[in-house]
Amino acid sequence: MRTAYSVKTVRAAERALMARLPEGALMERAAAGLAAACADLLGRVYGSRIVLLVGSGDNGGDTLYAGARLARRGAGVTAVLLAPEHTHQDGLAALRRAGGTVAPSRQKDGIPAFLAAAEERIRGADLVVDGIVGIGGKGGLRPDAAPLAALAEESRAVVVAVDLPSGVEADSGEVRGAAVRADVTVTFGTHKPALLVDPAREHAGSVRLVEIGLDLPEEAELEALQHADVAALLPAPTAESDKYRRGVVGVAAGSARYPGAAVLAVSGALRGGAGAVRYVGPAGQAVVARYPETLVSDRGPAKAGQVQAWVVGPGAGDDAATVAEVLEADVPVLVDADGLRLADRDAVRARTAPTLMTPHAGEAAALLGVAREEVEGSRLAAVRELAACYGATVLLKGSTTLVADPEGGPVRVNATGTPWLATAGSGDVLSGLTGSLLAAGLSPRDAGSVGAYLHGLAGRYAADGAPAGAHDVADAIPEAWRDVRDVRD
Repeated sequence: MRTAYSVKTVRAAERALMARLPEGALMERAAAGLAAACADLLGRVYGSRIVLLVGSGDNGGDTLYAGARLARRGAGVTAVLLAPEHTHQDGLAALRRAGGTVAPSRQKDGIPAFLAAAEERIRGADLVVDGIVGIGGKGGLRPDAAPLAALAEESRAVVVAVDLPSGVEADSGEVRGAAVRADVTVTFGTHKPALLVDPAREHAGSVRLVEIGLDLPEEAELEALQHADVAALLPAPTAESDKYRRGVVGVAAGSARYPGAAVLAVSGALRGGAGAVRYVGPAGQAVVARYPETLVSDRGPAKAGQVQAWVVGPGAGDDAATVAEVLEADVPVLVDADGLRLADRDAVRARTAPTLMTPHAGEAAALLGVAREEVEGSRLAAVRELAACYGATVLLKGSTTLVADPEGGPVRVNATGTPWLATAGSGDVLSGLTGSLLAAGLSPRDAGSVGAYLHGLAGRYAADGAPAGAHDVADAIPEAWRDVRDVRD
């Protein structure tokens, strides 16, 4: 499992480690890992041209010491100092001893002269190292640093961020101004939340973790499941299993206007590990025509027969009565799409059985009474707030799907998807799949995390670099399931 920790936790772990190590040893560890990653990206270090964008503090020190290591291997290394009076002096001395140079940093007519010098060097560089701001940075890049980020992005150089891209906020994943867009981020000790959560994640590129010996607490801020973690959670039948012991999921979805939502929700549910699917709603004929194994009822959720979990809302239109009836059931309930709009908040909070809500950013914004842009820019805060408001587990869909419990604890992050999943009906498939996992016995947090992981993989397989429909995603779920299970079998 990949984990991420807050700045406060990382700082505390660094202080504890530095107290046990010789002075400067921790910075040397980080610099060695950074230099090794840069060398790997360059392929041939000797004769390469490297520009270091150096801010103040330890982040700049890591960058300078790494630059010194690369200079000793024959690279032409130039440091651009954004705050000369606050530059890490020992790191700067090490760079100069190794043969590195410093671009002019005096000001002329109030304009930092390093901008002109930096432009020429960045345009000719093979690699640019972003050491402008460390993990404590807030509010985007300063006006004098923002042009450097733009130059680096426009250049042909590989851009490497030190610990995280300058200008993004480490704990929240927010980007509140200009920020570096890196091809690779080399982070130390542990991932930071911004490296896993959009919009900051888009700025990080691929992430390389350098171990430096931090002793971190067991509970992280964020968790990202990997194949082995998902494999351990997948339900599997035993020799004594029958369709009822494997779990029955009820699907209350669809309407005269949106019968396809019911069909797609059922398609996901049939592939989610439960033993049977009961459908309730006006699209019964369409569902049975496509999936004759479905148990169809027209008597309403309360009289449809026993289920271990319900999915309600996809394509429901204005059927608030059905949503309310499902919320009264004493089994886990997944609420999606129209159901999110129709569900009474007090009714959700009053439930004693678990509830899982699965909004996209627009739906989450409507529930919170804020603009969609606010949710998209602050996804981590939004999913936590929504979970607390409704007393429910919340799966916030998006390029990085987040799953948060109402009691707090680590937020689960999933990034297995593909932009091709942004297609009509894809969310209905996810709802059915995740509801089936609930019926099979997974907790809302695990069901949401596993469902998002499998759905994302299925989206990749279905698209394979080309457009795919929601039904293609459903058809690819077994392939994703088998891929994950290969880790254990």
